[in-house]
Amino acid sequence: MASDSAMPTPASYTEHKVRVAGLDLRLQDYGGAGKTPMLCLHGGAANAHWYDFVAQGFTNDYHVRALDFRGHGDSAWDPADPPNYSYERHAADVHELTEKLDLRDFVLIAHSMGGMVSSVYTANYPGRLKALIIVDSNLTMTQERIAAYHEVGMREGRQYASEEEFVDAYRVRPSGGTAPREVVRYIARLSGRRYDDGMWRHKVDRKVYANRQFVDSYPLWSRIKVPVLLMKAELSQRMTPEALAEITARAPQVQFASVPDADHHITLDNPAGFIRAARTFLDTLK
Repeated sequence: MASDSAMPTPASYTEHKVRVAGLDLRLQDYGGAGKTPMLCLHGGAANAHWYDFVAQGFTNDYHVRALDFRGHGDSAWDPADPPNYSYERHAADVHELTEKLDLRDFVLIAHSMGGMVSSVYTANYPGRLKALIIVDSNLTMTQERIAAYHEVGMREGRQYASEEEFVDAYRVRPSGGTAPREVVRYIARLSGRRYDDGMWRHKVDRKVYANRQFVDSYPLWSRIKVPVLLMKAELSQRMTPEALAEITARAPQVQFASVPDADHHITLDNPAGFIRAARTFLDTLK
């Protein structure tokens, strides 16, 4: 495994679409067929490529796939008015996907918004999951944060005349990450596209923010029985001690790890540290 300071190399993958709830959702497959399944979920306004720099750390032992949520990346947008991008809808998509792929005893890894989706999924659809890793998620939401999402969703996004302009301007949010600029530019090239009007924008339906709903996630943890790792970025303000205490009181099997030299986007900031923390946890389950 490369050292934490080494420039990471993105993993190779194949991709295909899976029809879920009437929409074509894009799935990346990093390989490892026949091994224990691992499904990776990205955060809000991101996509499956957030796992390109860590997937190779697991394919010796796992069949690793990553999903683009509806409205994100190269998955279809919800055509309904208003569209449904709720945590419950994403969790239902994950459930249908796992049934179509016949995933059993699988590992679920979920970053940021995906962490909230995964907690809803794990609580509402028991029976298939082997273990859960939630990566630097808020763990719970506030009405103030939901209101801020709504404000973002109602604003027009920035647009650019060319791909190079888009890539040059691209920044992950929140800012403050430690990823090399080359990594951010790699992600940028896979996060934008040219729309019908000729302008370049993010590959995300901004309505994913406009109708974000409040979910009190703490009660979900009383129903989550599988082994769980909560992985925090050392430099991030998410995963507060108060939230961790509330969750472990309801789900005492939950473990915790902090990844150094990383802010919110751990898989980009410190891929080796991410792999090490996840594998240390997963090795205890064998």
